[in-house]
Amino acid sequence: MKQSLFQIEQEYKDIAEQLIELEGEPTFELEAALIINQQNLETKSTNYGIVIKQMDYEVGIIDSEIKRLNALKKQRINAIERLENNIQNAMEIFGVSEIKTPLMKLSFRKSESVEVENIDLLDKEFVVEKTTFAADKTKIKTAIKEGRTVQGATLQINNNLQIK
Repeated sequence: MKQSLFQIEQEYKDIAEQLIELEGEPTFELEAALIINQQNLETKSTNYGIVIKQMDYEVGIIDSEIKRLNALKKQRINAIERLENNIQNAMEIFGVSEIKTPLMKLSFRKSESVEVENIDLLDKEFVVEKTTFAADKTKIKTAIKEGRTVQGATLQINNNLQIK
């Protein structure tokens, strides 16, 4: 009979409750059930571990492919910018503001942007103050480990599964 990890865990809890009721004296049946339950858990966990390791390997491959594709994307963006600059420079040199062909139209569109050369010289009405706050988790962790109480923060211990 195939069991999920949840079912194995539930069965183990039931056995543990029975052991508590028997004040820690296991019957032959309970000992056998514990051994079978542990074997099921080990087998199921090993199978899960194999799947996790395979998926982790695939994530590495996907990350590598993302890096490769991002590099290709960056190359194309740079090529586009160079080609656009070449066309723009040529049109400006020849004094052409628009090129129309059956396939496309190339023209200039005017836009405006503000360049701030020195923010210190601006009147206060033209300056926006931005303030951000972030917790210094390293200092908080050190303080808690030293035995100090830090209101608004706790040190949480996590169990991180390792599969080797």
